[in-house]
Amino acid sequence: MSKPVIGFIGLGLMGGNMVENLQNRGFEVIVMDINQDAVDAVLTRGNAVQASSPKELAKKADIIELCLTTSAVVEKIVYGDDGILAGIKEGTVLIDFGTSIPASTKRIGADLAKKGVGMIDAPLGRTPAHAKDGLLNIMAAGDKPTFDKYEPMLKEQGENVFYLGALGAGHTTKLINNFMGMTTVTAMSQAFAAAELAGVNRQQLYDIMSAGPSNSPFMKFCKNYAVDGVSDLGFSLNNANKDLRYFAQMVSDLGSKSLVAEATSASLQAAVDAGMGDGNVPEIYDYFVKLKT
Repeated sequence: MSKPVIGFIGLGLMGGNMVENLQNRGFEVIVMDINQDAVDAVLTRGNAVQASSPKELAKKADIIELCLTTSAVVEKIVYGDDGILAGIKEGTVLIDFGTSIPASTKRIGADLAKKGVGMIDAPLGRTPAHAKDGLLNIMAAGDKPTFDKYEPMLKEQGENVFYLGALGAGHTTKLINNFMGMTTVTAMSQAFAAAELAGVNRQQLYDIMSAGPSNSPFMKFCKNYAVDGVSDLGFSLNNANKDLRYFAQMVSDLGSKSLVAEATSASLQAAVDAGMGDGNVPEIYDYFVKLKT
C-alpha cells in the first residue's frame, strides 16, 4: 500500500527534523517555509518538492501538517487568498503540531468540516532531537473517527500519542502544561536572583530546596544557569512569552482570568522588551538580578 503524500509547512528546528524523519521513513513530502535554506535541505535529501503556495500544497497533499509559530500565522496560511482552505481536498486532514489558541483551532476546524476535511490539533512535547527520530510526545485531539484514521500517521512521528478528546483539547492541554512549566521556571529564577541580591549562596539554596518537595527537573534547569552558567533548557523567552499570553487568552475565552499567568507574562514580556527574547527561559535570572526599583 502506497504511503500518503505529506504537505508540511513550517521547517523550523522542530518542523525540519520532523520532515527529515518522514523522509527517512519513505514518505514523499511537499514543503513550504520562508527560509529557503531550510527548504533546500529537505529537497537535497530527495523525494520532496517545494510548493509555491499553501493552496498548491493542499491540492497535492493527502495529509497537511503545520508546525508554525503563532495562531495568527496559522490563520494566514489557512484563510489567505492562496491558502489551505482554497485548495484542500475533501476527505483529507489538517494536523496542527504548533501551539495555538484553542478558540482559533476550533474555528478553523469548523470551516474545514464544511469542506469535508478533518482536523487534528497535535501539539508536541520533547525536543527536536526526538523529532528527528520520530520519538515525540504528541497531545492529539479531534473527533474520534478522524483520530483513529490518522493515529498510525501520528505514530510515525511520536513515540507517545495521547488522545485527549474533542478538537482544541490538545492545544488546551499544551497551554496548561506550558503555563505550569514556564511559571515554575520564572519563579525559581526569581528565587535564585533574590539569593544573589541578598548575598545568600545560590548552590546552598539549591541544595536546601532540592532536598524538599520543591525539587524538580525545572529547578535543575534553573540551577544549571543561575549557579553554573549553563543554559540547557532549549525553550526561548520569546516562546514562553507567547504561550503565557495564549494561556491567559484561553482562560479569558473561558470567562475567567488567571492572575498568576498575568504576573508570569508580565515578567517574561519585560525580559523580552529588554532584548533577551532569544535566550532560554532560565536566563530571565539575569533580568531579575539587574532589575531596579
